[in-house]
Amino acid sequence: MNDWPYSATVKKHFLHPQNFLAEGEKFTADGVGEVGSPACGDVMKMWIKVKNDRIIDLRWKTFGCASALASTSMLSEMVLAKGGMQIAAALKITPDDILKKLGGLPTNKIHCSVLGDKALRAAIENYLEQKGTPKKPASKIICECLGVSERELELAVRAGDRTFAEFQKRTKAGTGCGRCVEKITKMLAEKIDANSDKSCCSFCQKSCPQKKSKPTDQ
Repeated sequence: MNDWPYSATVKKHFLHPQNFLAEGEKFTADGVGEVGSPACGDVMKMWIKVKNDRIIDLRWKTFGCASALASTSMLSEMVLAKGGMQIAAALKITPDDILKKLGGLPTNKIHCSVLGDKALRAAIENYLEQKGTPKKPASKIICECLGVSERELELAVRAGDRTFAEFQKRTKAGTGCGRCVEKITKMLAEKIDANSDKSCCSFCQKSCPQKKSKPTDQ
């Protein structure tokens, strides 16, 4: 693997994925989430076991690539560390958090870190629904073909995406029918513009390349 384009951490989790649902394994789950699209080859399913609103165990399975395997393996370790995360804390995990733990992924594979995050949230929402606990409305879907949500657009802007091409690499949005491209491009511009009058963008915490220059007093 001399041409392996990933970090040693990614390689470890790809070759030895943690908490993967073994063939024939019986796992009693309190919440189940499935996301992705068979059309693009990325499908993720996650099962979680909850006690006192803490995720004490989980399993997952995917038909995705090496990056999806490694990303979700790392996510599972993050969630189950120190006896398991409280649901409120698990819902705050972002794809960028997973990327940092992995030591990064190639640009064209960043969207893989989203799969596990989305499956975890779907499993939690399923658990809360069965429990009858009020939950926040689900984030609006902005790309129907790939199931990309407005939350993902928000997180992408926070991570530094400034063009539709960057967002597409991160999420695969617009690679289906393509009807959402114009809408998402406009939404992206609006989110950036809303913060462009600040010296430091409140989303990404660094100088915004599209920051508007203010007229100086003559």
